[in-house]
Amino acid sequence: MDAVRPRTAVSGPRRRRALIVTGCLTVSADLVLWAVAPGTFRGLPPAYWIMAVLAVIADARPHPLPGRRASRVILPSICFTFAIALAWGFAPALAVQLVAVTVAGVRMRHPVPRTIHLAVQHAAGLGAAALVAGLAGWRIDPRPDLRDAALTCAAAAAWIAARYTVAAVVGRWASERRTRHRRRARADLMATAALLLLAPVLLVAARVSPALLPMALLALHAVHRMVRWAGESEQAARMDPLTGLPNRRALQSTMSERGADRQRALLLLDLDRFRTVNDALGHGAGDRLLARVADRLTAAVPRHDLVVRLGGDEFAVLATRVEGAASARRIAEHLSEALSRPFGLDGTPVELTASIGIALQSGRRDGATLLREAESAMYEAKQRGDQVAVHGPDAPHTAPDRLALLADLRDALRHDPPDDGIVLYYQPQIAIATGEVVGVEALLRWRHPRRGLVGPEELLRVAEPTPVMRLLTARVLDQVVAQLAVWRTERRPLRAAVNVSARDLHAGDVADRVGRLLREYEVPADLLQLEITESALMADPHRVLDTITRLDRMGVAISLDDFGTGYSSLQHLRRLPLTEVKIDRSFVLGMADDRGDAAIVRSVIGLAESLGLRAVAEGVEDELTWRLLAAAGCHTAQGWFHARPMPAAELADWLSRYRPVRPGVLRGPWIPAK
Repeated sequence: MDAVRPRTAVSGPRRRRALIVTGCLTVSADLVLWAVAPGTFRGLPPAYWIMAVLAVIADARPHPLPGRRASRVILPSICFTFAIALAWGFAPALAVQLVAVTVAGVRMRHPVPRTIHLAVQHAAGLGAAALVAGLAGWRIDPRPDLRDAALTCAAAAAWIAARYTVAAVVGRWASERRTRHRRRARADLMATAALLLLAPVLLVAARVSPALLPMALLALHAVHRMVRWAGESEQAARMDPLTGLPNRRALQSTMSERGADRQRALLLLDLDRFRTVNDALGHGAGDRLLARVADRLTAAVPRHDLVVRLGGDEFAVLATRVEGAASARRIAEHLSEALSRPFGLDGTPVELTASIGIALQSGRRDGATLLREAESAMYEAKQRGDQVAVHGPDAPHTAPDRLALLADLRDALRHDPPDDGIVLYYQPQIAIATGEVVGVEALLRWRHPRRGLVGPEELLRVAEPTPVMRLLTARVLDQVVAQLAVWRTERRPLRAAVNVSARDLHAGDVADRVGRLLREYEVPADLLQLEITESALMADPHRVLDTITRLDRMGVAISLDDFGTGYSSLQHLRRLPLTEVKIDRSFVLGMADDRGDAAIVRSVIGLAESLGLRAVAEGVEDELTWRLLAAAGCHTAQGWFHARPMPAAELADWLSRYRPVRPGVLRGPWIPAK
């Protein structure tokens, strides 16, 4: 239990010593006050003693706000001591306040220096309030007027200013984490002001009948509950309920509160093959494993570093004391080593690895940028099969030109078409046996306001390692499904193939978006086909399998793009619910001149035929290649020999002029697209 206590709390023998020392100091201070101003304490009315007792009782339940400083405590006694200062002066109020602070310090297990700090703050506040009241000659009147109200507000303002000036000077309140404390100070200020402005009400009640004063405890209880609820709500909003770690909101808040002279590193961890645990042992076991991972990460980092669960199987570590990329990489390797030890789960040893992306924070770079860079580095590590990758100026995706292009793309996606400049070109896919157009592939273009037309290769190279890729895929799917609806209305039901990235498949919500779009536009699912690459499968095959299985059950065809250029291709063909394989253009372009390429193409076609899949050849640019594919039994082909990619309007014109011709009667190339 000691591990979860605040560092400033004391317990056991230390608590007893603190209680004795604090009590002696309080008694001594009160005796000094009594000796210095004995006349002040003589003849005090019963209302004073009732308020004194109520102040001590009230501070038996102080209101600590989130934070470790003494300034983060609201003492309910201040409404009574403030009233005493207004009515009977500084010394009687200070005597009561010292006792009340002592009781609060004991209840909250404060060490002696922190209790003294708190007492000095409240003494300064009372002194300032008594000074204002004395200068104005303020005394409570049986029938108070606006002047009394104004003087009370002035005295309360002096109390607040004096107390928090002392807190700032003694506790160095403004030295770090200013944004968070500024936000918390607003709640502190509101509660403090409410208590102080209750003081004149207490004095009026005392004039009517001191027996009414204990009723103020009910109001104080309500304030206590309000402050406690506010603290619990803030804590819940910044905490992950499963692991008890801070969440994404807490991380972003902390990253915005950096010291000017420190460099920090953000390490983003994504657990590899975590879905296997859920599939094999159930989601309950997966949740327990995540909690165990959180405990192990917390134990592996120093207490001044922050461990965060971002969601799902993603964690982050904000290292606050690093000297550069090498230092951050050593931390990542230490975390990787900590996770490499098997986790005992229901009697089964579970082994985990993690892909870790590192981004360094220096200067004035905001937390959102840092998180995006760490995610990009993590994704790069996962793609390369490495455990650690560092985002830096030497990485290929971080060149200033590409970062500027990425920022422009993100801004463009905030606009609606056609203002965003995102356009789709469509390349026909021809059935080799009949020569008919059976579908199209949607290819992305972007009309940049300064760079002109940006092609898909550059777009994907910039966007795919970042969250912008999901926004881009969403925009492409919207436009393609809308175009399918138009073609269907025109009685030209073409099938359209759309490329999706590994990031889209890992997120899983691409299946939900596709289903919603198909229902919205009333487009049959068999008119949409999604193309995935082998690299996407290799990054996290279990998570990808879940997504494409959902799409397959909806009736959306799945095509394996760039077949033969990746790894474990035969395993993918055996396990995945595929409809077709696309033979990579690097093999198709050379099959007329290279016997090896031709043999690979024929083998892929035969394998697809035996598995009941369509074989689609891309990159067909001449008649000889077209005839060779026909002889090998390829089902479909696409390439410049038939037509270049073109906008939807030009495609309609091309289709109106196109006449299907089979390879056996071919006489020259097809009608080219303009």
